[in-house]
Amino acid sequence: MDPLLAEYLRAIILGVVQSATEFLPVSSSGHLVLVPRLLGEETSALAFDVGLHLGSLSAILGYFWRDWWQIGRAGVADIARHGTAVGRWTPHAQLGLWIAAGTVPAVVVALLFGGFAEEHLRQPVPVAITLIVFSFVIDFGDRRPGASKAVESMGVRRALFIGAAQALALMPGVSRSGITIAAARSLGFERPSAARFSFLLSAPVILGAGVLTLGDAMRGDEALAWGPLLAGAVAAAIVGALVIKALLAYLQRRTLRVFVWYRIALGLVVLGAVAAGIL
Repeated sequence: MDPLLAEYLRAIILGVVQSATEFLPVSSSGHLVLVPRLLGEETSALAFDVGLHLGSLSAILGYFWRDWWQIGRAGVADIARHGTAVGRWTPHAQLGLWIAAGTVPAVVVALLFGGFAEEHLRQPVPVAITLIVFSFVIDFGDRRPGASKAVESMGVRRALFIGAAQALALMPGVSRSGITIAAARSLGFERPSAARFSFLLSAPVILGAGVLTLGDAMRGDEALAWGPLLAGAVAAAIVGALVIKALLAYLQRRTLRVFVWYRIALGLVVLGAVAAGIL
């Protein structure tokens, strides 16, 4: 195959994998450790990572554009009108505050332990173990009976708790969406509301990761291949928006159990492949 065509094809495949697994509770970082190996690469290149983050962020901003517009407009108006009297803010302005609060734990953990996770945990065996172990954590949190809270009842403490759960997704194999949905469910939030907050909460973290990765790529020796990068970003954006829509509809009536079984099965397959010398 022509090398340039292969580069575009690889970018599109990784873009599809990134967005599908970013928003489904199956761990995008875990899949992006495994899939490039199957494509003949040890890890995803920095240039591809930039495009994948750009695409996932575009999916969140595009699908929830009304929410972001209302959060921004209400936030500016309520700060001007009520200052720091958060209790008098409108629901969308408060939601912006909950997202900001929930982002803090992930930022702190990434600054303290990001290098360790990147160096020691992006390997098939740790990913497989994490996929399996956190399957039970996600299943336990999702099974909260009688959960009916909506996003508007979030509050700072609940947002910080969900944000702390999001910080665990620094480990490949955890799943940012899975652990945050499960954390919100354990606090009594209904599944669609838990998923909606999970997706909104992921935007600042994905943006930050994309900016840091772009900085690493520009400081390094690797040339940015803008064509494949944009191809991967477009694929990630399109697939991401479709997956968000599908999962929100799915969670109106169903649990996360099918994803739990998928994670366990994938983890066992990876461990088997490592034992057989395939990975």
